Amino acid sequence: MGESMEQGASALARLRGDFFGGLTAGVVALPLALAFGVASGAGAAAGLYGAIVLGLVAALLGGTRMQISGPTGPMTVVFASALVAVGGDLGMAMAAVLVGGIVQIGLGLVRAGALVRFIPYPVVSGFMSGIGVIIIALQLAPLLGALPSSSPLGAILGLPGVLGAFNGEALLLGLMTLVIVFRTPMSISRIVPAPLVALLAMTALSALAGFDVAVIGEIPVGLPELALPSFSLETWTTILVLGITLGMLGSIDSLLTSLVADSVTRTRHHSNRELIGQGVGNMLCAFAGGLPGAGATMRTVVNIKSGGRGRLSGVVHALFLLALLLGAGPLASEIPLAVLAGILIKVGVDILDYRLLKLLRSAPRADVAVMAAVFLLTVLVDLIVAVAAGVMLSMGLIIHQLVAQASLRIWPVPREAGEGEGDRAADMESGVRVIEVGGPFFFGSTSQLLDRVDQVIGTRVAVFDCSRVPFMDLSAQFALEEMVDRLKAQSIAVLVVVPPAIHAQLLRLHAPNLPAALLRHDLAAALGEARALVAPAA
Repeated sequence: MGESMEQGASALARLRGDFFGGLTAGVVALPLALAFGVASGAGAAAGLYGAIVLGLVAALLGGTRMQISGPTGPMTVVFASALVAVGGDLGMAMAAVLVGGIVQIGLGLVRAGALVRFIPYPVVSGFMSGIGVIIIALQLAPLLGALPSSSPLGAILGLPGVLGAFNGEALLLGLMTLVIVFRTPMSISRIVPAPLVALLAMTALSALAGFDVAVIGEIPVGLPELALPSFSLETWTTILVLGITLGMLGSIDSLLTSLVADSVTRTRHHSNRELIGQGVGNMLCAFAGGLPGAGATMRTVVNIKSGGRGRLSGVVHALFLLALLLGAGPLASEIPLAVLAGILIKVGVDILDYRLLKLLRSAPRADVAVMAAVFLLTVLVDLIVAVAAGVMLSMGLIIHQLVAQASLRIWPVPREAGEGEGDRAADMESGVRVIEVGGPFFFGSTSQLLDRVDQVIGTRVAVFDCSRVPFMDLSAQFALEEMVDRLKAQSIAVLVVVPPAIHAQLLRLHAPNLPAALLRHDLAAALGEARALVAPAA
């Protein structure tokens, strides 16, 4: 009985966490959805429609239980470009959104989502810390009572002007909010999350004291009308390209947010299911006239930090926005932006990846460099560009390490057993040389082999010892074939020793200069055969 009571209490705690997490995420999502809707050119209501439809569908069908989905900055920028490209025709822009949703579903069905797990941790770390700094930078102006900037760099550069004309009442509300969210005891936060306490208390204080501060403002009311995506033969290629762009960008954005959620909660998401859920949600957004979106990092972290751990939190987030849409908007329209700024600054501080920041002095320099590059690109350029650059930089560093592990040694074989490898006389009598290839044999290390071909000229038999090669790519196979062809042109016999797996790989290649007659498995046997080939001439 005691065990069942504990399970019941645990379930109740999860429900409470999901409810407050989803509610807090909904409050944070409201101004963002309205702002993204306005920025896209489709109107504030489109942002709200997209947050509700995608937020609800992705929460129910997606593969990341605590993820909050809705309009995001990168998706809004691409959608705005699509709307301009089709001459402001909302129906055609929604056709691109529909194509994007289909692309995401297709990626999920072919199980392409698993590729995100190959993103190195320094890239994720730089992305997370960059998101945290962006959140903090963008909220400094609202905290001081000024209008928010559209970019983190603009917010930082414009800070001196904001400091010269700040609103004291807004700053007071923001500072009190920061005190509440940072200093509220955990015993209270377990019952009512600190961000929600700050939101209710500071909004009430502002209303009772009659503070003259910026608030969320008017919220659109009423359900969306059914919209039918449309396209013409003249624009279908444009819509297809824009749709593929939206689908790919939304997939990357969502899966990166899933990785951040995994890192914060120490869980694992189902990437392919997430793509399918996001795709279905964006397809429905096209019919509701809603802005397309993806998994939203900031809102997801707000949800997690406020206690959200299950799908219910995403449902609560969407239902809260729906309630505002159906008439409860006036209740949230008076929330001061400075209070939201204080809550979001706490989120930004929490999302910084202290795990790697604490290891900056002792971590490998290459990993720190990747993290720093991704961090700077995230803050100063773009989230997707930062991740792409980070992955490419990581790949370059890995290739450099693999090249460093590769080795090439050419040594003469003594005519008789017992004579040293460095015996010049034995070398001349033997007429056999071994080209010993060690480590990874791939496009990055093939130049070592081709550059040293002259060291083998003049011998009678060349034995390629690739027995210690763990893998060989197509570039290495072609380089080996070229080397064999050049030696044969000099009337030098060739044998190639490879492991069984690579032996089968070379046979499948059907290379004319690497037939089965030249391939061997055992080096000692190949050397004996090479000596036998030299013996008649001697």
